[in-house]
Amino acid sequence: MSITVTESAAKQIQKQLSNHTSSVGLRLGVKTSGCSGYAYVLDYANEIAGDDIVFNQHNVKVLVKAEDLDKLAGIELDYAKEGFNEAFKFNNPNVTGACGCGKSFSV
Repeated sequence: MSITVTESAAKQIQKQLSNHTSSVGLRLGVKTSGCSGYAYVLDYANEIAGDDIVFNQHNVKVLVKAEDLDKLAGIELDYAKEGFNEAFKFNNPNVTGACGCGKSFSV
């Protein structure tokens, strides 16, 4: 099971972590939310917990709780600019449906 981080996402993660020197990486997870079931959660990780799985790509660490890995296995984390908007993009092969507003997904 793996998590892929694109070069574009890695650059953005490095940029954000440079302002949070106590962070060891970016935490990627899911929470129950929305009409489809789950929403992605991104946060700064200040430590590596015992149940964390660490993915190190392009010199950044992405931490995932073991309990979330089944919903995130195979995901590609990208960062894209579209017009005036820029954001992380989640290309998740496990998604079986999404709500109309794009805020939540089901697996």
